[in-house]
Amino acid sequence: MRIFFTATVAALLAGCGCIPGKPPQGAQATLVILETTDLHANVRSYDYYKLAPDASLGLERTATLIRQARKDFPDSLLLDNGDTIQGTALGDYQALVAPVGCGQPLAIYKAMNALGFEGGSVGNHEFNWGLDFLGQVTASRFGTEGASVRAQPCAGPAFPVVLANVVDARTGTPLFEPYCILDKRVSATGPDGKPLTAIVKVGIIGFTTPAIMGWDRRWLEGRVRTEGWRETAQRYVPEMRAKGAEVIVAISHAGLDGAAYAPSMENGSWYLAQVPGIDALLLGHSHDVFPNPASKSAGFNLAGVDKVRGRVHGVPTVMPGLWGKHLGVIQLALRHDGTRWVADAGAAKVETRSIQRPDRSFVEPDPEVAALVKAEHEATIAYVKTPIGDTDFRMSAYFADVGDVSAIQVVNQAQADYVRRHIQANMPQYAHLPVLSMSAPFKTGAAGVADYTDVAPGKMALNNAADLYLYPNDLHAVKVNGTTLQAWLEKAAGRFNTIDPARSEPQELINAGFAGFNFDMLTDSDVRYEIDVTQAPGQRIKNLSWRGKPVRAEQEFIVATNNFRASGGGGFPGLDGSKTIFASPDNNRAVLVAYIKSVQHLTRNVNGSARSWRFARIGTKGAVVFHSAPNRLALARQSGLNGVSIQEESDGKGYSIYAIDLSK
Repeated sequence: MRIFFTATVAALLAGCGCIPGKPPQGAQATLVILETTDLHANVRSYDYYKLAPDASLGLERTATLIRQARKDFPDSLLLDNGDTIQGTALGDYQALVAPVGCGQPLAIYKAMNALGFEGGSVGNHEFNWGLDFLGQVTASRFGTEGASVRAQPCAGPAFPVVLANVVDARTGTPLFEPYCILDKRVSATGPDGKPLTAIVKVGIIGFTTPAIMGWDRRWLEGRVRTEGWRETAQRYVPEMRAKGAEVIVAISHAGLDGAAYAPSMENGSWYLAQVPGIDALLLGHSHDVFPNPASKSAGFNLAGVDKVRGRVHGVPTVMPGLWGKHLGVIQLALRHDGTRWVADAGAAKVETRSIQRPDRSFVEPDPEVAALVKAEHEATIAYVKTPIGDTDFRMSAYFADVGDVSAIQVVNQAQADYVRRHIQANMPQYAHLPVLSMSAPFKTGAAGVADYTDVAPGKMALNNAADLYLYPNDLHAVKVNGTTLQAWLEKAAGRFNTIDPARSEPQELINAGFAGFNFDMLTDSDVRYEIDVTQAPGQRIKNLSWRGKPVRAEQEFIVATNNFRASGGGGFPGLDGSKTIFASPDNNRAVLVAYIKSVQHLTRNVNGSARSWRFARIGTKGAVVFHSAPNRLALARQSGLNGVSIQEESDGKGYSIYAIDLSK
């Protein structure tokens, strides 16, 4: 077992010739733990799918928070919680397109090294490209079989990476060092009020979700195995104490789940916090922000969870979201009892700091980070422009409000396929239930006449996927019954105004106050339903059926959607986070890209024509109209919308006014 001693601290102490002695009983100090998690290779504030800057994310902006936090708290320890190396086109590029050599660190690690990270752990996505790649880029001495294969490690993070609950399947030896103990120099105050310098021995131990054994089975089966959250902590925490750790920080790449304990459960942090001896808990994986008083997440409302003060079973706990959008901060109040430093859990302060200011602007990026990864960034942009597949039809949202599914069906297909495969492999208790998918036309002209999804026939590149799926959501799956499914569709039908068939004046079909991204729809050949826009909201969904039979109130379905919707975004009835059965570690856009790559050739017949819904046939005395981009009528015809016609070429704002015959 190696016990790490940070070189920077050792050099500093040796250089000044003043290695601190044992602090007196009653001395006090503050040690601040800073956390990043789920960076997902977002080094720059840039969206490679949109080929455009994105100020809302990126380690280069988190770096600004880190530098400020270090000014606020000179005695701080910066740690990362994994899912670090995968998640953007940059990560893909360095793993698959132009794999880094042994002597070259990943771009994300170059930035982290420059920022002075002092420790980290391993997320599930670190395993996505196999053990040999992971061993190389983390500078660890293991190969494809988990065995030592190199006399010297490759270039990688300049900080210890710890992981306790993933072990070699044959020997039981942890794949990484399970923990390390860092000597952290702090400024303290003696019982007499005088300042002094002291060393705090900080133990960090890492855990990752055992779900890796299903998600990356092809790389891991027979080579490694996972051990239980609780059992692993119960083994190592006392050992860490015995070896001198005064403060123990558990880095858990998992969220909170109050289901019955199982060693293989995906999110075991709620149980981990119950193991005695842990002084601070760093969470990740579920992409949430904790503490969060307003959260309706089921995990944040478990017994023993204080979502206001940031505690889980009394242990100070933080989770700073994802993509560098937040920095986690735990201020630990320490007191020396004459033998060792002791953390006062009740006095700890927990917060997350956002890169977005209260006025909605964003902190400036750290220019050093951009300079470090300039070459990798530019190479990735060139890569993103390369094809991922092709389509024989135009995928657009110009007429999505009236039934064109050309830009929506492939998203639903990708989401349903992903969830279906995950359930078959990992959640057999749900394997008998139908898997559906909901998606919406994200770009429907709200920001101007150019604000529509429009992917031309021909070659598709990664940035086209961003046009089809605009938002950086995570894929979630919910279990609902027929009543909730109907209510979900009823809420989505709020996209339309109530139409009076007897009125002779033109009537606007679209409710401008109802966002297009809330117009969720099914595009499944097994499902049929009608939307009767002559009825009041909440009474519009008619003849909802599955495989030709009416959907029963108690009938159960699994529905693939996104984290925004599953957790209550949009105010859909019955969706508040409590019905989520699976929070995917992958985002919806990545799922879509992977699906297109696997299919390769998209066709209208297979990927752009499965209409689950139509308007109920109603004759109206006057025209029912809507607005869309001009000169697009041919696209309506191509998608089978023969009841659409031009009412006026221009509405004076750049749009054309179209009419739809609801009787067809």
